[in-house]
Parts: sequence; C-alpha cells; structure tokens
Amino acid sequence: MEVALIIAVIAAIFVVQTFKIVPQQNAWVVERLGKYDRTLTPGLKFVVPFIERVAYKHSLKEVPLDVPSQVCITKDNTQLQVDGIIYFQVTDPMRASYGSSNYIFAITQLAQTLLRSVIGKMELDKTFEERDHINLSVVASLDEAAANWGVKVLRYEIKDLTPPAAILHSMQAQITAEREKRALIAASEGRKQEQINIAVGEREAFIARSEGQRQAEINKAQGDAAAITAVADATADAIRKIASAIQSPGGEQAVQLKVAEKAVEAYAQLAQKNNTMIVPGNMSEVSALIGTAMTLLKNKA
Repeated sequence: MEVALIIAVIAAIFVVQTFKIVPQQNAWVVERLGKYDRTLTPGLKFVVPFIERVAYKHSLKEVPLDVPSQVCITKDNTQLQVDGIIYFQVTDPMRASYGSSNYIFAITQLAQTLLRSVIGKMELDKTFEERDHINLSVVASLDEAAANWGVKVLRYEIKDLTPPAAILHSMQAQITAEREKRALIAASEGRKQEQINIAVGEREAFIARSEGQRQAEINKAQGDAAAITAVADATADAIRKIASAIQSPGGEQAVQLKVAEKAVEAYAQLAQKNNTMIVPGNMSEVSALIGTAMTLLKNKA
C-alpha cells in the first residue's frame, strides 16, 4: 500500500514536471542541464523531468515602468526635478533572460542617465517647449541599448518638470509682466483705433457737410438762373404783347393815353412829396413827352 502511494506521488510529480501550460502573451525559457534549449510559446508543452526545467517566465505584454524622480542640470545651470514613465515590451525572451541580470533596473538607470544628458544640452525655457523632443531622444537612445536585452522600448513620457521655488516665482512674475504688457498694448491699440475712427468720422462728416453746402449753392444758383430766365421770358413776352397791341388799330392812341396818365401821376407824386405845387409851365411839354415815348416804342417795335 505504501509502495503504491509512493508510485502515485512519483507519477504525479512526473506529470506536473512533464506537462506545462503556457498562458497567452507569455514565453517560458527552458534549460536542459543548465543550458538554454528552447522557448515555450503559449499552449500545452512537454518538458523532460529532471533534465529540463523552466528557468525564466516572461510576459510579452506592454509594461509601464515608472522612472524615479531625479535632479537634472540645464545648460544655463538651473536645477530641474524630473520624473517620467517608460513603456517597454519583451521581444526576445532568450536575450531578456541572459542579456542582463536585471533588465528592468538597467532600463531605469539608463533612462535617468539619458534624460540628464538630453536636458543638459537645453536651456530652462526650452525644456518646457521641447518635451516631445526630449521624449523622442530618450526613446531612440534607450531602444538602441535595450535591443541587447531583448527589450523594445516603445515610449517615454515626462510626467513632471519642476524648477526650484525661486525660479518658479520669477517665471510667474515674468508671465504676469508679459500679460500686463499685452494688456497695455491692447489698450493703446484700442485708443489708437478710437482716435483713427473719430478722425475718419469727422473727415467724412466735413466732406458730407461741404458736399451738402456745394449742392445747396448749386441748387440756389440754378434756382436764381431759372428765376431770371423766367422773368426775362415774361418781360420779353410782355414786350411782344405790347408791341403787338401798339400795331393793332387804336393801339397807338391807347399808349399815348397811358403815357399821359403816367406823366400826370408822376407830377402828382412830386407834388405830394414837396410843399410846392409843381405844374407844367407849358402844356406842350406834356405833348412832347408823349411824342418822345411813342418814338421810343416804335423804335423798339
């Protein structure tokens, strides 16, 4: 009974040591008598008990690795507290097993060294502007070195860049001054534009007023000319009618009578304006006046 139990235990150990189930996205390194033999891929695999053993187990998934915070010196001798994170993946399980005793520690240390080197070539202001460049530079150099460890470095991201408190305070003051400067410039530009708008408005108003005055004067002149023309046309028409009336039968006698009436009215007005009564000394003067007027009318006709 005891022998059967022992055989059962040995058989169970033999089965456990022989059959291996490798999970998905994993790779197991098998050694035969202490020497690398093969890499087991996902699925059910067989291992010779007591001769072969699974020496290393690697996950082939993408792994995030936090890089401890460190102090870096910039080109202008400013200290920066920098920390980041690396994303890597095991691509060669055999190299990852035998290329380095601890590839995770090696990647971390190399990332810190490369980060100090890249930041040391930049000035403080550039480190904030060139974060993408820093990340790419670290990844390129780190991936080249990690190839010997069977690791592919996918990305590196800077999580935080923290300057000393004094530098941070001066940067805040500089930002505040820059914002105040932009505010003053914007205000002056606004006042300048306001003055320009006022000047343009006044010029346009003056031009409009002058155009209005000019048009008014033109209209007045045209109106005066039209009035003069109308008066002249009316006078000419009246003269033509008078001349026509004179040439008609009895017209000349009517004109003589009208002229005599006007002469008498004129003498009457003179008498009203003076205390002395003025009468013609000779009635023949009235006849002569009428004859002279008729002669002028005939000449005009």
